Order: sequence, then C-alpha cells, then structure tokens
Amino acid sequence: MAAHRGCTKTRNTGRLKSPISTAEGPAPASGAAERTLRGLVRYFLKLGASGFGGPIALVGYMQRDLVEARRWFTEAEFQQALAIGQTMPGPLAAQAAMWFGYLQAGARGALAVALPFVIPPFVIVTAVAVLYSEYQGLDWVHHIFRGVGPAVLAIIAIASYKLARSTNKTDPVLWVIAAVLCTVTAIAGAEIVWLFLLAGAFGAIYYGGGLPKLGGVAGISPLALLGAVQGLAWTGTGASLGAMALFFVKAGAFTFGSGLAIVPFLHQGLVEQHGWLTEQQFVDAVAMGLISPGPVVIMATFAGYLIYGLTGAVVATVAVFVPVYLFVVVPGGFIRRHEHHPRLQGFVKGATAAAAGAIAGAAIVIADQVIEDNWSILITIVALGALLQKKTKVPEPALVAAAAALGLVAFS
Repeated sequence: MAAHRGCTKTRNTGRLKSPISTAEGPAPASGAAERTLRGLVRYFLKLGASGFGGPIALVGYMQRDLVEARRWFTEAEFQQALAIGQTMPGPLAAQAAMWFGYLQAGARGALAVALPFVIPPFVIVTAVAVLYSEYQGLDWVHHIFRGVGPAVLAIIAIASYKLARSTNKTDPVLWVIAAVLCTVTAIAGAEIVWLFLLAGAFGAIYYGGGLPKLGGVAGISPLALLGAVQGLAWTGTGASLGAMALFFVKAGAFTFGSGLAIVPFLHQGLVEQHGWLTEQQFVDAVAMGLISPGPVVIMATFAGYLIYGLTGAVVATVAVFVPVYLFVVVPGGFIRRHEHHPRLQGFVKGATAAAAGAIAGAAIVIADQVIEDNWSILITIVALGALLQKKTKVPEPALVAAAAALGLVAFS
C-alpha cells in the first residue's frame, strides 16, 4: 500500500482536515464541499435514516459517497476504517463511521458522528417495538422481511463485489486471502476473528519487509486488547436493568466482524440463557435489525424495549455502542502515529483483504436465509437489474420501499 499523508491541523482552529491531494486519493471533485465535521454529521444522519442493507451495504455506501464521490477521505483511510472494524470488537459499520469522525476531530468527532448515525434507527425501531408490544406481535414485520430480504441481498452482493475489487485491485495475494476468508465464512456461517488477525499478521510480514528481527516489532494493538479483555467475567441474572446493561456491554465488546456476528451471541443470552425473549420475539428483533436503516445491531434497541420498556431500549442501545466507541478512540492515536510504518500498512492490507472476503462470505450466508421461494428469487433478480442499470439510478431506499410493499401484497 502506497504511503499517504495523514490529516493535518489548521493553525487557527485545530480542526482536522483532509489533505488537498495525496498519492492515494485525488483532490475533491469540482464543486464538492470541503470536508468538515458538520458535513460528516449531516452525511451520517442521512445514512442512519435511509441506509438500508446492514453493515456490508453501509460500508459500501461510505466508500462510494465519502471516498469516490465526495473524495473526503483517501482509499488508504477507508482501508484503515475497514481494518479497524474487522479486527476490533464491535459492529463493522458503526466502527467505520466512528473512525471517519475520529480522523476529522479525534474522540469528539467519533462521538459527533456516532450519535446521528444511531439516533434515527433508534427512533424507528423503538416506535415499531411499542406497536409490537401493544399488539402482541406484528405479522406484517414478517411479510415486509420476506420482500425486503431479497432486495437487501442484491444491495449486499453489489457492495461486497465493489469492496473486494477496490481493496484488492490486481494483487493476486490479496485475492487469495479474500477467497479463503469468503469460503471459510460461508461454510462456518460466521466471521472468525483469528483469521482476520492472521491475515493482518501475514500482510505485515509479506508487505512489511519480511520476518522481523527479535525485539524490533511494534505490537499490534488488537492482539493486546484481546488479551486484556479475556478475564472479564459475566455476572448478573434475571431481567434487572443492571444485568441487561452488562449483557449488552459484553455483546458490544466481545463480538467481531459485521453486525450480523452479534446475532448468535444475542440468541444464546437473550433466549437460551436468560429467557428474556421468546424464540419468535428474537427472530422479529433480527428482522427489524435487517429491514430498518442504519447499523444492524440496532436490534438491541428492539430487544431492550421488550425486556424493560423505553428505559431498556435506551440502556441496551447505549451499552452496545459504548465499547464500539472505546475500541475506536483508544487505539486511534497509536494507529495514526504509526500509519506510515510498513508493518502497520501491511497489516491493514492483509486485514482489509480478509474483510472483503468475509463480507462476500456473509452475503452467501444471508442468501441462504432470505431465498425461500420463487418470489424471493424474482425479487433478487429484479433488484440486481435495477441496481446495475446505469441509465436511471435507482436509490436504495426506494428499492427497499418497493420490495416492502411487494412483500405486504404478496405474502399477506
């Protein structure tokens, strides 16, 4: 990966701003606004309110809008975001968003971006949870999911292909890493964090100058963090607010990869271990996470409301995102200080190739879940055709809305 200039501070305001031109990213397109924290807040408010498709699609939107269209960030900075999202605990899309905010204004920027990204889906999901509790389940949630699921799959498929093509380019080694991770993820049905770290370590050696000499290697912070959190014990039983908060903090701190990686952990705790939700309630919570805009881990909001009302929704949402924020801002300074080091650049290359492959594998897993019948196949094909045609751009929210309406008509 070619070296690129980091963000610089202006003398008068101290605000972080992107370089005008770098080896990795060209200057902003003609007529494009300069990158500011306020602009990022507006962008992530819109993405949180209308970004459908879950973590894979959301990351794809960020690459398309922030790197390719607005050119607010370089490709290297996007790869940093992707590597952090895959190797640190927490959901991918939320961590990538916070990293962009961190690049702009440090810890304050990460928080400023996180809030507008999370609040719109929080409001939407909480409103649905209120109706769900009032009417003891909503059949239309399932009908919408059956229509939206295949359309979301089409969005994810295109996003994963573009992501792999962008991060791997023509490097055969990176494509091999991506292919291995894609295969393993599809077979296992889950993203395996140790493979991301292994791919990063391989990249640090292969692209960073070969095997290091003893005592000459700077430690990779994800490994140190993993070792530090292993001793955290789970305590608390019953549906007390404190126990629920601790559970969701653990969910945010111990799950890796895309937001979909949190689903098995939540199922084991919410349904099997504590019995806070029934099997059907949990399935509906996952469906809400997938068909609502914003990060898919917003399903924690839905579950929190069912367990402890509005207070539970707020506590669950805060608890699941606080670790995500900390895992971005705590190692952020280290990553920025050493971003030009060949070892760290190699680690990022290996980890991003692994992320691209795992995302493609996750798309295969999702396809197995949402392709149920001929209607599903038809919706997927039509959605792919609509997204791939170039004459008239079809906005993703409009596509999802049309699929939702079709689901209500076809499956009701």
